[in-house]
Amino acid sequence: MALASHLVLSAYGFWLPNDPRGSWSDFVGAYKLYQFGHATRTTSRHSVAGAPHDAEARLSAKKALKYPPILFSGFQARAIGRGFAECVRGVGLTIWACAILSDHAHMVIAEHRLSPDQVANLLKGGSTRRLVREGIHPLAAFPTRTGRLPKAWARGQWKVFLDTPEEVRRAIAYVEANPPRQGLLPQRWSFVTPYEG
Repeated sequence: MALASHLVLSAYGFWLPNDPRGSWSDFVGAYKLYQFGHATRTTSRHSVAGAPHDAEARLSAKKALKYPPILFSGFQARAIGRGFAECVRGVGLTIWACAILSDHAHMVIAEHRLSPDQVANLLKGGSTRRLVREGIHPLAAFPTRTGRLPKAWARGQWKVFLDTPEEVRRAIAYVEANPPRQGLLPQRWSFVTPYEG
């Protein structure tokens, strides 16, 4: 049984289902996007972000999206953190690492009665509600006919099950190193518990 999961939640437009580096998607749901190719399913347990690929094709596909790809501001990232904190308290999650970046978030989450997919959906929903409540949803300029705002997060998530304390520690170190790699300060979230395994 896994001890934890490393989850990656993608903002809308961050990692497309037909990304030439691979994706966790089985299908491409939008016709305009499908014109750039089939889903590129990968089962890699390691990041493929640095894999060589046709960056121009990837950026052209992003231009076909219905809405502009989301880049969270610092204010929006803090609101997302507050939304995550509400979910963590609400369902009793143990989070060992979290990094909220401009277009995706990484988390290391202890095994829970909910599946990693259920946890990811709760976190995405809670953070979106918080963005709406604070009036800083990144797609606020694009309400639907019913007045609802488009989803800030992409469908699905990338997850890796962590089976040993060494894997958990490696994932935590990777997550904690992400903000500095992007030129951001290290992040400390109130809902993150130190790992003592």
